[in-house]
Amino acid sequence: MLNYHSMLPSSNSGHRCLRLTPLRGLTACGLLLLAATAGCQSLLHKSPVPGITSKSRLYTSIVDRLAPGVQPDIEKYQSAQQTQVLSTHAVGRDVPARYKRRIALQSLTDPWGGFSTLEHQGLLMAELADGGADNLPALLDVMEAAVDRTSEYFKPIPFPGTTAQKDILSFLTDTLDDAAIQREKALANLSDDERRFLFKHARTLADQFTPRSNEPAQERTAHLKLDAEFARLVDEQLDYAALIAAAQTVARLSNDAFLQRLALTFQHRSPVQQPPPGITGDVLFVQQTRAGLIVIGGPGVNTYDLDRRVLLVIDLGGDDTYHGTIAASGDIDHGIGVVIDLAGDDTYTSDPLGLASGRLGVGLLVDLAGDDVYQLDQGSGGTGFAGIGILFDRKGNDVYMGNRFTQGAAFGGLGLLVDLAGNDRYTSHGFAIGFGGPLGMGAVIDRTGNDAYQCGDKYPSSLNQQEAPAAKPGDPAFQYLCYGMGSGAGVDGGSKKADAQLLNLAGGLGYLIDVEGQDQYRSGNLSQGAGHYFGIGVAIDLEGDDSRAGGRTSLGAAGHYGIGLLVDAQGADRYTPSGPKHNLSSASDRSVSLLIDGGTGADVYDLTRSTGLGDADSESWALFIDEGGTDRYQGLAGLGHGTQDSLGLFFDLSGTDTYDNQSGTPPSASGRGNERTIRATGSLFQDR
Repeated sequence: MLNYHSMLPSSNSGHRCLRLTPLRGLTACGLLLLAATAGCQSLLHKSPVPGITSKSRLYTSIVDRLAPGVQPDIEKYQSAQQTQVLSTHAVGRDVPARYKRRIALQSLTDPWGGFSTLEHQGLLMAELADGGADNLPALLDVMEAAVDRTSEYFKPIPFPGTTAQKDILSFLTDTLDDAAIQREKALANLSDDERRFLFKHARTLADQFTPRSNEPAQERTAHLKLDAEFARLVDEQLDYAALIAAAQTVARLSNDAFLQRLALTFQHRSPVQQPPPGITGDVLFVQQTRAGLIVIGGPGVNTYDLDRRVLLVIDLGGDDTYHGTIAASGDIDHGIGVVIDLAGDDTYTSDPLGLASGRLGVGLLVDLAGDDVYQLDQGSGGTGFAGIGILFDRKGNDVYMGNRFTQGAAFGGLGLLVDLAGNDRYTSHGFAIGFGGPLGMGAVIDRTGNDAYQCGDKYPSSLNQQEAPAAKPGDPAFQYLCYGMGSGAGVDGGSKKADAQLLNLAGGLGYLIDVEGQDQYRSGNLSQGAGHYFGIGVAIDLEGDDSRAGGRTSLGAAGHYGIGLLVDAQGADRYTPSGPKHNLSSASDRSVSLLIDGGTGADVYDLTRSTGLGDADSESWALFIDEGGTDRYQGLAGLGHGTQDSLGLFFDLSGTDTYDNQSGTPPSASGRGNERTIRATGSLFQDR
């Protein structure tokens, strides 16, 4: 056992301003948000970047558009109640949980301001992703600023202007050398023992992390101490600004123009006589560097069985197969791994923490074309553990099959998965598909296609025993955990002892952003825009007729000082929560939640297994808004309902809607229906 004694969080230093560079797809308003998010007000007075448009189709806030039409009636009918409820959330600043993010504390006391910032953040992320891999450095800046982190300035190496082999190779080696220097700077304050601990415990987090546990108290405390020490070292000893700079440096290798020049340079080169061990097929170039092998594969079929020896693979095409440590941190001394595949229907099968995984370092995987399959072991697929992991797939009908802690997930780092095109399928058991654990920022951004997302079906909820003891796996009443699909969660040990409370860790940020397509979302507990214990979950879908099903604390829900936001901008959508409670804009235990369904689509809300829409208890604030359309509400429980110490709000702004009371009680008993306003202490229902 390592002898670490200091368990107190360090004070935050001032935030450094982000640099401005010409970036594809970044709008002037996006730059302003970037500046404001980073706390660098001086940038607000800078002129827009030349060549960048001032408006974007993506950059339209629904929260900001609908707020002026809803806020006056909330103030008219529930002003005093709202003030009272939100004032109780101010004590969240004093709750003994370490590493609370500024946006979490803001959202708890100012939900409108917080939700507006979170939506703008997501829209800017989507806009930057739309610009392609060239925008990855800027996207990293925006994401890290959301969790109160900024990068340090670095001088980018100029891209080669020719196809000369020496210029191409010089850019590769110089870039990788610079990234290695920045990574070593990031680790400079860590002892050898601390480095070993961080690297080893990352695997433990991927395998075992959970915000709630049924473990015996002694075992649970031992795990919490190690998790808290991991977070402390990341916060106090890791130079995270240098680590972001390392990731941004590496990300420049995915520049389109550079990769085109590289392909022209090597495509007609004769294969080497003897490829490195573990690699089959034509290999056009091999070079040993101080940090590892550089390998350029040919346009045909290759097999890559990779480990820590390989620093960089660039493959020119073919239906390739990858195994092992693929674009991931191999060990303490090999912290950077990069794989770039230009074309072909590829199959990736990873080791644990072995694909696009930043583990005390940086992992970057870029796949530019093809129908690809990603078989992801735990801790893989754009994940960060005291590091930064990025998976970028430009086009193709892709399949992402995950275990746990996969697909845009992080604890003490950043995890990002971007997929720009294709009908894609995402599956995982939990802590995945946009999950932010303590000091973590995780995100999945999918640009186009009819996509399917599924999370759960493996880890049973501890609540089964008390709420449905007779239920068996597969029964409707049996609950599974997800913790994903746009969710953030912290760790509360549940003890009131002062020393034990030092182990409480506030949650991070999780985003799931889908821009276009007819999408399907299926998940277990705590998912789809859900926050727990100062964690923030955001789910945004901008276009398409979508269907959603989720378990407890899902679909724009939050609990225990959590923040949950779900925005579906348009389409004829269907919501079918599986229950038993706290779903569809529900908040409990001093939390805030918002679900907005925008547009004029005919939506269906199946509430037969739900406690309602806009449902709040235990000093919480929950709001539901449907902008328009001929909607159908099946089951009338909890529509704009709050306990007397909370505020539950329901607004249907237009359309002739159907209210079906599935309980058999006459509709007049509930009073819910078209052109009605119903208010009580803690409750407000309004159909206009």
